[in-house]
Amino acid sequence: MKRREFIQLAASASLLAAAPRAFAFGTQPDAGWRTFDLTYTVDLAAHDAAGRIWLPLPGNAGDYQKVISTRWQTGKAEAALYWDEVYQAPIFTAQTEGAEQRIAVTTRVATRDRNRAAAGRTLKDADEAAFYLQPTKHMPVDGIVAATSKQIVAGASSPDAKARAIYEWVVDNTFREPTTRGCGLGNIKSMLETGNLGGKCADINSLFVGLARAAGIPAREMYGVRVAESAQFKSLGKAGDISKAQHCRAEYFSPRHGWVAVDPADVRKAVLEAKLPLTDTKIVALRERLFGYWEMNWVAFNSARDFELSPPASQPLPYLMYPYAEIGGERLDGRDPQDFRFSLLSVEI
Repeated sequence: MKRREFIQLAASASLLAAAPRAFAFGTQPDAGWRTFDLTYTVDLAAHDAAGRIWLPLPGNAGDYQKVISTRWQTGKAEAALYWDEVYQAPIFTAQTEGAEQRIAVTTRVATRDRNRAAAGRTLKDADEAAFYLQPTKHMPVDGIVAATSKQIVAGASSPDAKARAIYEWVVDNTFREPTTRGCGLGNIKSMLETGNLGGKCADINSLFVGLARAAGIPAREMYGVRVAESAQFKSLGKAGDISKAQHCRAEYFSPRHGWVAVDPADVRKAVLEAKLPLTDTKIVALRERLFGYWEMNWVAFNSARDFELSPPASQPLPYLMYPYAEIGGERLDGRDPQDFRFSLLSVEI
């Protein structure tokens, strides 16, 4: 499905109208693609109160990810699949009534490894890219963010050279902090003000995005989940039960190449978990590779940042990468699958 068709479909869909139990998007892709079934199972029996649940789902992305179908079972619960109006993030939502209730949602999605496009192609995404220069609550682009970015890109003339300088600075100056809860919050102003540049993927890759925006380069996070083992480093993959395998990546917009994939956070993850220095030949190779490449043993959900759910939750979310629910006045934390009572499983077809 083309992006324009995707957005038109989103605009035409009534949020909580009587929703179909299955939704077909595209056909089975050609050879060279990998296909996965991702299945959420949520047991709401332990949460004996009325409320609402929201689940991030995979969406179509560039020429490297295609959603084939989504289907769900919710019993009598009111449920729908909708797209956020600002970010076109695909989100499943259901109303819970406090009774014995079990929700199952399966999306079939195909991926293929993503490489930087050749220079000189038609850049049809340029207008869309300009949106990703704006600041958000957790990602200002003035003050210390702007000052740091200016210092990093001094001497670099092109957007690609500036993005590369920011990428190298982030890899050199951040570190993965294993005690950070979930994937972190990506509060980059606080990181720079305190000088504590430790965190996880939503911190490290958001720092790249914020510094790039401050330099006038459109950039965005892509929130998603690992779905298979990695051919690069063991720590960069997960198959089967992926309930805690969420991972945020990043990309910037190049006038020469279009959207370019980067992932400085995974460089720092490999350094920590493989117990290797930045100078090790394997890390040097990974660092070079992850400027312009994503291994697609990972599925993208959305690029939504500091946004409102629909129907509105009690407050805006910094991002939607984990299941989220508000039941009986309590917010359920998707970073803790056991407490939330959900699982997310990946099966390669």
